[in-house]
Amino acid sequence: MGLIWYYARGLDSLDVKRQKIEEALRIAYASEALHQSETRFRRAIFDAPLPMMLHTEDGEVLLINHVWTEITGYSIDEIQTVADWTKKASGNLEQKKESDIEPLHNLDGRIAEGEYSIKISTGETRIWDFHSATLGKLPDGRNLVITTAFDVTQRKQTEAQLRQNAFYDRLTGLANRALFMEHLQHALQQTKRQKDYLFAVLFLDLDRFKVINDSLGHLKGDQFLITIAKRLAACIRSTDIAARLGGDEFTILLEDIQDVSDAIKVAERIQKELKLPLKLDGQEVFTSASIGIALSSTVNYDHPEQLLRDADTAMYRAKALGKSRYALFNRDMYANALLRLQLEADLRRALERQEFKVYYQPIISLMSGDIVGFEALLRWQHPERGLLNAVDFIALAEETGLIVDIGYWVLYEACRQMQSWQINYPQRSFMRMSVNLCAKQFSQPNLIEQIRQILQSTGLDANCLGLEITEGVIVENADEATATLLKLRELGIEILIDDFGTGYSSLGRLYSFPVNVLKIDRSFVNPLASDRRNQEIIEIIVTLANKLGMSAIAEGVETQEQVTILSKLGCKSVQGYFFSHPLPSLEAAALIAASSQLTVDS
Repeated sequence: MGLIWYYARGLDSLDVKRQKIEEALRIAYASEALHQSETRFRRAIFDAPLPMMLHTEDGEVLLINHVWTEITGYSIDEIQTVADWTKKASGNLEQKKESDIEPLHNLDGRIAEGEYSIKISTGETRIWDFHSATLGKLPDGRNLVITTAFDVTQRKQTEAQLRQNAFYDRLTGLANRALFMEHLQHALQQTKRQKDYLFAVLFLDLDRFKVINDSLGHLKGDQFLITIAKRLAACIRSTDIAARLGGDEFTILLEDIQDVSDAIKVAERIQKELKLPLKLDGQEVFTSASIGIALSSTVNYDHPEQLLRDADTAMYRAKALGKSRYALFNRDMYANALLRLQLEADLRRALERQEFKVYYQPIISLMSGDIVGFEALLRWQHPERGLLNAVDFIALAEETGLIVDIGYWVLYEACRQMQSWQINYPQRSFMRMSVNLCAKQFSQPNLIEQIRQILQSTGLDANCLGLEITEGVIVENADEATATLLKLRELGIEILIDDFGTGYSSLGRLYSFPVNVLKIDRSFVNPLASDRRNQEIIEIIVTLANKLGMSAIAEGVETQEQVTILSKLGCKSVQGYFFSHPLPSLEAAALIAASSQLTVDS
């Protein structure tokens, strides 16, 4: 019995030993597996193609992989803590403006997620996007953190370029319309939140830019605009925004101003700055600007486009007052702007509704008393406002470009009417019809062909047509204008310079222009009886016309005394209310039929 017990006890001891050996082997195998797993983990991180760092939550760096070291130039020996990394990456990781992540030093040593600028070993600044994750706890109870960095420099540069293209003018570098309207919308919202918040919009249009661009060329014109943009930027605060809307139109947003005087000071500063000469490749160029100012408090604005519209309206007011000045938008302008919008809408429909009429004012020979011609004058039979003179709508027609179609209609109608009179009153076969051409019409590339077609379709002889242009039309593009005038003269058409003496034409060049008639402006005729100087001016114009083989016509003749003086000064033809107001076609025809000669007292 005792021998059996002893033997059984021995067996039990062997089992225990075997179990202990097996446990020891399991621990050894597990330790080896853990070691191998840790080695693989470290190798995976170390050989990863992206920059990676292992660190504790309190900032102790445990591992930096080779990509991180290769890019930044810093090894584990140089970076013991996240704080070390922060200092070496240019002192601190500069947080991008668009990031809402807290600064790095506020996270107790842990790298903050987000985009930051860092300086790498080459000295170049790159943008890295950091992402961190907790892997678990270390034996000492601290959390283990892995941080991965992605180089997003190229993406950010592309985004910046796309933003530059989308929101900035490529030529001047100023904000474009889209960005300006975005800021304007923000300013408008600020007025809704803050009762006393005030801002202003300035709308600028450069005076005489077309002349500069056409005379110096588009390359110099671009240089000119770049220089103007720099001067505008120098006239405003860093919190303001200047934009180029296109062409020679610029806008400025002045935010958080005290009162209107702040906006006026900026406008005056700009005017003063623009008066200084600009040098383009050694050549001095002078300019000025018409500026419209709209205050956010003037009207209860709901949309940014309304402010821009009103500043634009004020700018046109400044330009109408003589350019090189500023004008403040007010409620009267607002009412006028609404009327103007309605007038423009009506104007666009007037041609198709046949609301336009041509009136005719006779041109009288002071020598014979005969009607030697008529001037065709546009009128608009407005359905609500009655008969409108051209002065009431012609500027709007020119601005909208409608003047081209309207002008061709007037030319056709006047030619058709004159041909009808030539047939019905053959004794008046030498009468001419004068028609005004504005700058936009005159610059049309198909002008000659259009006129040729009108003459052909109406059957009017070209010798019976006269075209009136102002001095300004010739001066703006003298060479091109001369070429066009020569072609018109070759057709047999008479050329008249309207409002002579009020423009800027050079007398030296006048001889080279193919002109037949100088029309003496009414501003010289009106004070004729009371101002001796005006008599001398008219006498000089008449003498000049005679010397150059031209003739002169005096406009705006209203009294017998003016007729007598003009006759003594040698002026041979006149027109004005003294003889006849502009007449509709039927009354003009009656005038032709009733009298073969108007009695002229001399």
